[in-house]
Amino acid sequence: MCSIKGLTGLEFAGGIPGTVGGAAYMNAGANGQETADVVDSVEIVTTEGQCQTLHRVDLSFGYRSSPFQDMQDLAAIAAVTFRLRHSESARRKQLEYLERRRSSQPVGEKSAGSVFRNPSNLGVSAGELIDRAGLKGVRVGGAMVSNIHANFFVNSGESTSRDMLQLISLVKEMVYQKFGVQLKEEVLYVYPHCNYLNPNRDK
Repeated sequence: MCSIKGLTGLEFAGGIPGTVGGAAYMNAGANGQETADVVDSVEIVTTEGQCQTLHRVDLSFGYRSSPFQDMQDLAAIAAVTFRLRHSESARRKQLEYLERRRSSQPVGEKSAGSVFRNPSNLGVSAGELIDRAGLKGVRVGGAMVSNIHANFFVNSGESTSRDMLQLISLVKEMVYQKFGVQLKEEVLYVYPHCNYLNPNRDK
């Protein structure tokens, strides 16, 4: 909708499943853009029911990280205000991104998006490492490494959460054995009977 109205800054978000609050929480991004680039303020609700407005100058974002991930009293991100600019090329840019996504990612298949964060300072993506390790198409039960993009793990039919967790562990182990690189998950885990998220299941 933003790009249709000629507003630039969120073109990368087209086609990414999720919510505005989730995008701020993870600092979602793609194609050289990320959510933090255009955040003006964020309204949150604490576990005590208090509403707070946090301004961008007071928020420190990083690659797929935000200060919200460390807030022990965060109950919800209620609203995000973005600062966007007018651009005649916004819609064209978004359509280009969408076409690129359709041709390089398993769009339409059941997945949680990118599983691992790209390693820093290596000049190679997580997907490339998984591909070079020969893991495209590898399965554990109904969970499978996508043949289109190796950093997407798809439910090929009847995958259970256990299948997916075992596949993630297998891929991490194989990439480490072959390249000495410890991949770190981008996805967050929701633990049964717990009210928190943890970005790293091994901790």
